[in-house]
Amino acid sequence: MSKKIRQRENYLGNHLLIAMPSLKDRNFDHTVSLICEHNEQGAMGFVLNRPTALPIIDLLDHMDIEVTVALDPNLRLHNGGPVQPERGFVIHTPIGGWNSTLEVNSEIGITASRDILEAIANGEGPEKQIITLGYAGWGEGQLEQEICDNSWLSVPVETPLVFDTEGVQLWKESANRIGIDISLLTTEAGHA
Repeated sequence: MSKKIRQRENYLGNHLLIAMPSLKDRNFDHTVSLICEHNEQGAMGFVLNRPTALPIIDLLDHMDIEVTVALDPNLRLHNGGPVQPERGFVIHTPIGGWNSTLEVNSEIGITASRDILEAIANGEGPEKQIITLGYAGWGEGQLEQEICDNSWLSVPVETPLVFDTEGVQLWKESANRIGIDISLLTTEAGHA
């Protein structure tokens, strides 16, 4: 296989990473992350189940984006990960035609351009969205090692799971997709 082809491979892209109960990193404890890109240089994704206390309307106001429709005041920004927490991203379906979108699969896109926020503020945004600050990143070989260390489970992405399930429920439901009741797993080692 040529080096050029290997660089384009997306090993765990379009998968959800489910944090095992033994993973005690405060950034990822009980999280589910959407992996967008994963190749020999590393991986990039977004934590899906870490809402913040900040309403989306506050972000739009901070960016001087006029809101012309009633937005749900309970819609919150999410902590997408510890890398560049000052940068915003919109995880959305359908993909649409925004200025700067990375396609995760045929249904889910990640957009980092202002036009999608303006559309949301005008009631013309994507059908479903999660707005995050920051992202999760892994260096070369780091994610592979963490998987070998049993820090993560992975499951293929399902669009309804990403957008219609929240918080701890997302953590449990994602693991259930591969037949695991993650709440029954323990961090204690057994001895015979």
